[in-house]
Amino acid sequence: MEKIIDENKQGETLILDKKEGNQRKLFIESYGCAMNFSDSEIVASILSEQGFNTTQKLEEADLVLVNTCSIRDKAEQTVRKRLQQYNAIKRINPKMKVGVLGCMAERLKTKFLEEEKIVDLVVGPDAYKDLPNLLAEVDEGRDAINVVLSKEETYGDISPVRLNSNGVTAFVSITRGCDNMCTFCVVPFTRGRERSRDPQSIIEEINDLWSKGFKEITLLGQNVDSYLWYGGGLKKDFEKATDLQKVTAVNFAKLLELSAKAQPKMRIRFSTSNPQDFTMDVIETMAKYDNICKHIHLPVQSGSNRILKEMNRLHTREEYFELIDNIRRMIPECSISMDLIAGFPTETERDHKDTLSLMEYVKYSFGYMFTYSERPGTMAGRKMEDDVPEVDKKRRLNDIVQLQRQHSEYRTRQHLNTTVEILIEKASKKSDQQWSGRTSDNTVAVFPKEDYKVGDLVNVFVTDCTSATLIGEAVGYSENN
Repeated sequence: MEKIIDENKQGETLILDKKEGNQRKLFIESYGCAMNFSDSEIVASILSEQGFNTTQKLEEADLVLVNTCSIRDKAEQTVRKRLQQYNAIKRINPKMKVGVLGCMAERLKTKFLEEEKIVDLVVGPDAYKDLPNLLAEVDEGRDAINVVLSKEETYGDISPVRLNSNGVTAFVSITRGCDNMCTFCVVPFTRGRERSRDPQSIIEEINDLWSKGFKEITLLGQNVDSYLWYGGGLKKDFEKATDLQKVTAVNFAKLLELSAKAQPKMRIRFSTSNPQDFTMDVIETMAKYDNICKHIHLPVQSGSNRILKEMNRLHTREEYFELIDNIRRMIPECSISMDLIAGFPTETERDHKDTLSLMEYVKYSFGYMFTYSERPGTMAGRKMEDDVPEVDKKRRLNDIVQLQRQHSEYRTRQHLNTTVEILIEKASKKSDQQWSGRTSDNTVAVFPKEDYKVGDLVNVFVTDCTSATLIGEAVGYSENN
């Protein structure tokens, strides 16, 4: 496989894998969570064996795939608008085929073929290995669909093609699906039951990435803390495992340790966590290994015990505080980020104040904050009335966002006059004379380029900051470089 280096306008290096002899061109776009972007790399790998190389130019594509998200209505509307744009291109290039992948494909199934007349192909998250057969159907002039969810598929045997990569950071998928039936979430219905990937294949992928020059990986899953490998099978069936399987099982803390030890100079991140499954042994492992980045994305969704119960979140406000206290005690330098939903059904002003007080207690480094969006098929969508007025949702979200801005600035300012290790990822968006990278705790930093390059680990003395970005001067290479 030939590697093509493309220097873009910001000096960021994109590494695109091109297989010699491939004649057809694939244009693939991803929306939503990191798992979708990771899945697109798996799809590109499968299709490279079917004669497709990726292209950045939509107009020249033989096959256009959009990997979709169903988590919020806005995400679905974005995809529908994008499909309309594809239609304009298809008038110019009628041979171009269009496919919808991912969660939206699974949720809407045949509606895409019936309503969006330009869609030729609908493929759910567990059916990507069936793409060669589905494309054969499309080539014969027939619509093709496979949205069957699997209890075994993890794509552990697929070596992903790294799309639009900077050659420095990469995702490594470790679980698929989710068993946590949060009432607001469509994921269990679009991605199926939870299953974990063979740890040996994960470590092999990490080692392969290191050999190719990557310096940081993110272990990825809908709920990484729930990772459990006992020879294959669903997590819910672990109780039926043999005594030997139970003794030799690998949980997330063990996988994290195996990853850290496999490549001691590679940065290890993970996302996303769930408070109900986040255990002390994970905190202890993070504290033990310097190359495990000191950042935890720990979605809380609400600060109200009553709303948490309505959401079917299996943790309380008090249990969340205990977890935060343990993290702060064992890893004082660790940053914590969150997801929060404003205006969940039946939420009152008192519930909202509970959320604000929780934020004051934790003082998150950053977060993802949204108003509630009713999703068809979820328990909340079926059983609960979306009864919080839109004006109240937006006001409460604004309260949350404004408070988070204060906390983000507070956390960022704690880095002033300290030296931090930065992994250079790309040129700064605001100046091509500066590099941009992240600290171990996931704070973005910019500094003058000098003679450093993408992929270098550099010590940076922080002289100034905005609410979200550190500004500093490089003082030399890190000992981990």
